[in-house]
Amino acid sequence: MHETSHILEAKQFITSKTDLVPEMGIILGSGLGSLADEMDNATIIPYKEIPHFAESSAIGHANELVIGTLEGKTVVAMKGRYHYYEGYSLDDITFPVRVMKSLGIENLIITNACGAVNTSFNPGDLMLITDHINLTGQNPLIGPNNDELGTRFPDLSEAYNRALGTIAKEVAKEHDITLREGVYTWWTGPAYETPAEIRMIRTLGGDAVGMSTVPEAIIAAHANVNVLGVSCLTNMACGILDEPLSHEDVIAVAAKSKEAFMTLIKNVIKKI
Repeated sequence: MHETSHILEAKQFITSKTDLVPEMGIILGSGLGSLADEMDNATIIPYKEIPHFAESSAIGHANELVIGTLEGKTVVAMKGRYHYYEGYSLDDITFPVRVMKSLGIENLIITNACGAVNTSFNPGDLMLITDHINLTGQNPLIGPNNDELGTRFPDLSEAYNRALGTIAKEVAKEHDITLREGVYTWWTGPAYETPAEIRMIRTLGGDAVGMSTVPEAIIAAHANVNVLGVSCLTNMACGILDEPLSHEDVIAVAAKSKEAFMTLIKNVIKKI
């Protein structure tokens, strides 16, 4: 359970570093952190300095909180996230969402790099997350509920806000960006899935699979924060192609998709 006092400590530390009040949050996944470099009047705060924040050991995660302006909006961005497979608790992983809410955000863009399960998708495509499947058996809300932060039984029928999704689709059309739509499946990692597991995920209705995003989306729903989820499909999931998977390849494809990703997200921010 997230402690209100811990959230307040982190908030007070962050607000001591900047006068900007963010209206929107972004979580930048593997290889996607360069969007934060586009901010004006940016204040950069290493995670290790912020009370109760953790740090990621994963490649492509800078472990920095960046607050600045982007496309006329004041934004707080996580340049990198930490993961369940690193040994962190779900409280640790989702704590930054609580802090961003306390700073004033109403909308949260959650991004990730993940594998495509839908065989009609291609590496390098972007995918609008329309829903998710949690295959981990874990939930960040298990345990006592802090009623100051949200209801005991939050509704997830619109975990990914439809209005924000509509804006993303409009932007993609305007800028000729391929934006798939699909269901994201959360897998703990750190091992990639087996071919049999990928067949199971496809049968269940999953279009992509990754090792993040779902815990943050659940906590955002609990906190009444609207979520837009965008995945960068960096590879075909295990067993679809006759080739091994590597994290280095994930980072490389994410870098190639950077221009389309940044165009999409920046113009979505402008329209919200």
